Amino acid sequence: MAQIFDVVVIGAGPAGYVAAIRAAQLGLSTACIDQWKTPQGQYALGGTCLNVGCIPSKALLESSENYERVLHKFKVHGITATGVKLDLQRMLARKNAIVSKMTAGIEGLFKKNKITWLRGRGSFVSGGTTWKLEVAGDKGSEAIEARNVIIATGSKARALPGIEVDNRVICDNEGALAFEAVPERLGVIGAGVIGLELGSVWRRLGAKVKILEALPSFLGASDESIAKEAWKIFTAEQGLEIELGVKLGTVKKSRKGVLIEYVADDNSTKTLEVDRLIVSVGRVPNTDGLGAEAVGLRLDERGFIDVDKNCRASLPRVFAVGDVVRGPMLAHKGEEEGVMVAEIIAGQHGHVNYDAIPWVMYTAPEIAWVGKTEQELRAAGVAYRMGRFPFAYNGRALGRDEPEGFIKMLADEKTDRVLGVHALGGQASELIAEAVVAMEFGASSEDIARICHAHPSMSEVMREAALAVDKRSLNG
Repeated sequence: MAQIFDVVVIGAGPAGYVAAIRAAQLGLSTACIDQWKTPQGQYALGGTCLNVGCIPSKALLESSENYERVLHKFKVHGITATGVKLDLQRMLARKNAIVSKMTAGIEGLFKKNKITWLRGRGSFVSGGTTWKLEVAGDKGSEAIEARNVIIATGSKARALPGIEVDNRVICDNEGALAFEAVPERLGVIGAGVIGLELGSVWRRLGAKVKILEALPSFLGASDESIAKEAWKIFTAEQGLEIELGVKLGTVKKSRKGVLIEYVADDNSTKTLEVDRLIVSVGRVPNTDGLGAEAVGLRLDERGFIDVDKNCRASLPRVFAVGDVVRGPMLAHKGEEEGVMVAEIIAGQHGHVNYDAIPWVMYTAPEIAWVGKTEQELRAAGVAYRMGRFPFAYNGRALGRDEPEGFIKMLADEKTDRVLGVHALGGQASELIAEAVVAMEFGASSEDIARICHAHPSMSEVMREAALAVDKRSLNG
């Protein structure tokens, strides 16, 4: 007889493994199915994020930033370094060690919380009083049953027609984390989060990088003033070459690497030859092989699982969370949904406030925001006030040699309630947390302005931006 679980989670990325842990904490018998394997053929938890996404890319970002600091930025501190050498293999080994530590940590959490880890591909077989599932692994197939199913199968890199990704010469995010050498010329298709982050990594390590973006605007999802300032920093100051409004033509391997033909924004035809090419044009939900057709699970035209505000799918006792459902493809958003769903299954009142999900781009300087942009507020006809304060006026930022960027706060004109906060600068990923807390509790800009912030600290810029909403910043 097949083993019956209260909850079976399909997928062990951030959304899935967090959902499994929370379900187990609430006393539900829980299993998690995952098929991810390392290049060595070993099963590993953590999904794309921990294995070839968020975690390894941030490790390389930190290493590349340190390399650039030693070469170009330490002189201002009175530190001169000679004989600096790049050991790329050691850098990659450090990245891999961090990944192994993190994935092993999740395995330890599964054991601690008595979660059954089922290694293989999970799919629906049939429904009824319980859901019948199949786990296809290395040793054959196993049948299990679940009273509740949480689908957390994540996403995969979007493919472009006519471009074959081999993860050697033409790469997606996975191959771009494992170049055996720094390419002399690197092309990137897509100026989104992945393209900018990975393009920045290899630029710092010595590659000449050119990014081709189909959209006519830069960072269209961010606040327009942030995008404008980021464009200036990345291109004029850091030498990252970005071309917007591009219409891609043929992309083919050449004797020297990859040859790209495209039509520029001015309708001129251009060619670009590079040693390596990164294709980063977004991600698509990973629902292939799930068995959705077998049980009538409803997907939308783009392949996302159709869910309500509480992540309930179209079938009873079936939920879906993370990249496989509507909303931003952010690991922390998926984690929050995983917790919400586990609590709902346990009879509690879990929820996610989608208006207070922070966005972060781990470029240098970092970009982070939460809530509405100025252009969104204008389009909706919402009256607001704006306060803005630069890091260049902050003593801690100057001491860290990070004067670039600013924090901008948007507040309702009548109630002063914070509607959005946008940051470009050092440690923006950490600073945005204060804004998230403020918005969750319905704070006003004056609330933040009246909170004592440590001096000297980067966080003082958040307070000064709040004061600037009322045109009373103290240090600007």
